[in-house]
Amino acid sequence: MGPMVDWQLAAKVAEGVAALQPSGDPAPFQALVRPADESERLVSEYTGLKPAAGALPVAEAVDRGEWVEANLRSMRGVLEPAAARASERMGPLGGVVGGAAGAVLAVEAGAISGFLAGRVLGQYEFPVLDPDAPARLLFVAPNLGHAATTLDAEAEPLLHWVALHEITHALQFGGVPWLRGHLAGMVRELVAALDVDPGKLFSGLPGLDDLRGLVETVREAGLAAVVLGPERREMMDGVQAFMAVLEGYAEHVMDVVGAEVIEDLPRLRAALERRRADRTGLLRLFEKLVGMDMKLRQYEQGKRFCDGVVDLAGIAGLNRVWESADRIPTIAELDDPAGWLARTAPAAA
Repeated sequence: MGPMVDWQLAAKVAEGVAALQPSGDPAPFQALVRPADESERLVSEYTGLKPAAGALPVAEAVDRGEWVEANLRSMRGVLEPAAARASERMGPLGGVVGGAAGAVLAVEAGAISGFLAGRVLGQYEFPVLDPDAPARLLFVAPNLGHAATTLDAEAEPLLHWVALHEITHALQFGGVPWLRGHLAGMVRELVAALDVDPGKLFSGLPGLDDLRGLVETVREAGLAAVVLGPERREMMDGVQAFMAVLEGYAEHVMDVVGAEVIEDLPRLRAALERRRADRTGLLRLFEKLVGMDMKLRQYEQGKRFCDGVVDLAGIAGLNRVWESADRIPTIAELDDPAGWLARTAPAAA
């Protein structure tokens, strides 16, 4: 059976939405080897994380079209099963409804991709549901160019900042053997719980001719067609705590290590915080898709947790999160670093 979602339509919509957003000069952001290598050295030295296979993916400068392509590829595994289930649920009408649902999902997936394609600065990217597929380290040059102008930042410190964040993610996933499999398992569970409601699917979507309206709708509502029942709350809490720790750890590392390589770090951080509503974070797209668009509070909570643990027990204490899946804090523990440290303390010999 062919794909349920019209991916060509998704790409067209993404292209249109991305083109609406201001762009900057990509030229200063093409030379990535030095900032990427230096970031890897500094982050590795501080955290002790080392890529299992010995090498991280090569940093690539990409344009928005290439970023969209990579992201739509990653979304396929998440959206296809949801569209297929909508079709099955409708019985004899399934083919018709499935086709329509596939078109709406394509429009929404394209709109999300296009919107983010105009904002994302860098991303450690991999197909979430395929733990063995190669990862990529992408830097979206026209967006970095635009951010440098709007934030009044020099190209080099901005690139270092983004590289530190994304390379921390690369070292998390490249250096902790069970992490990608664990994430894939959580996402598979969520995908199994996804429920495309044909009734909801057709409400509140602006016309294809109104791309600006479409961007606004997606920004506000996430992917309205894909919903999770309330009984999935616990599962969502687990995913959110996981994401908060991944991001909080990267934020903590950026602050500690960034101080060594970025002059005027506080000013750059303040400028980027203002832009944070459109942060670059890992799996931003997936969060949108399952309608669990994590608000800033959770990222701040994740960073506060990581800072708090390091204050109490150093980076070695925080690195317990990488020992096994049951070491990941619960939502409640994110507000209780000391409690989490007590729970995960090594048993006395």
